[in-house]
Amino acid sequence: MEYEGIVYRPPSEAYSLIVQVTIGCSHNGCTFCGMYKDKKFRVRELKDIISDLEQAKLDYGVVKRIFLADGDALVLKTSELKIILLKIKELFPGCERVGVYTTPKDILAKSVEDLSLLKALGIGILYLGVESGSNEILKSINKGVTAQNLIMAGRKVKESGIKLSTTLISGIGGREKISENAIESAKLISAINPDYVGFLTLMLESGTPIYKDIQNGIFHVLTPEEVVQELREFLENVEVTNCIFRSNHASNYVSLSGTLPVDKDKLLSDIDITLKGKHGYKQEEYRRL
Repeated sequence: MEYEGIVYRPPSEAYSLIVQVTIGCSHNGCTFCGMYKDKKFRVRELKDIISDLEQAKLDYGVVKRIFLADGDALVLKTSELKIILLKIKELFPGCERVGVYTTPKDILAKSVEDLSLLKALGIGILYLGVESGSNEILKSINKGVTAQNLIMAGRKVKESGIKLSTTLISGIGGREKISENAIESAKLISAINPDYVGFLTLMLESGTPIYKDIQNGIFHVLTPEEVVQELREFLENVEVTNCIFRSNHASNYVSLSGTLPVDKDKLLSDIDITLKGKHGYKQEEYRRL
């Protein structure tokens, strides 16, 4: 297997075979993200991707899950993804799921029929970074799309039958937009009704535009208590059905998990206990583990 640069994957793909299909991210302009700043985006040659898969077959034999990296492998043409997925079926007939990072633009560029075909060929889950449901915040972080774009993309994935995992970022709007981030994000997630929603907490990446804004006093980072309050306001307002909720990423100050809506009251109760000081917050130095 050949990897170029640092490779990122969702926590749920910890035991997956990771195959780089693209190098970097086609957008790579979000002000908070430093993941792919050292990479110039490109799609790898199909022959090199196939070669990696063939080598993985020799190295590992049986593979249950595969994750196609880097930032947005769904940017490939459907015909190219079909070749890759058919090769996966040939080499790894026991593979249960192929996962892919995606962007709203990648999804919107494909038809529901395209996505349904990809599902039939093995793509079982798409990971979509939503970040926020507020148009003002999306613009300020240079996400490149609107809340309506995100809703349209999310609904298209749902219609295709592919599982959709979405992520939001607590604190991404700064101290001045705590309620706006919480409420507008709740509206957006309610409109999409994804299978999974994860709430990360803003991490400070040196060299990113948002980090410079923090240093210059333009952007004000939330305290752990404010992060939890924002999360509480989100949970109070979100309306979904059978959606797995997670706020247990390394970046989070407090670990929470459940299924919405059945566990909403328990989640809110756990948050209230935390806010009353009965449970401590994760120390800052442990948020990068």
